[in-house]
Amino acid sequence: MIKRLLTGATAALMLLTGPALAQAANCAPRDAVVERLASSYGETRQSMGLGANNAVIEVFASDKSGSWTITVTGTNGITCLVASGQAFEAMAESLPALGNDA
Repeated sequence: MIKRLLTGATAALMLLTGPALAQAANCAPRDAVVERLASSYGETRQSMGLGANNAVIEVFASDKSGSWTITVTGTNGITCLVASGQAFEAMAESLPALGNDA
């Protein structure tokens, strides 16, 4: 599920250009975004990956409230909120056995 979310976030990032990210209303320096997610929502980083154009995609979530946020940080250090929601659940699913088409 997280992989699908990260793929979607990467696709959304590809639609935006660097200057547009910095000008969007839901963007700020990464330190400010991380502090706000922690203090206002109790969210901490749960996973991260590298997206298009060396952007860092991160998933923040709260174990208490279940809220989650996906962010994209460009090489300029500006972080943008891509998606957020409720009912976050950490999962670690195994790959299906080889030869299993399911």
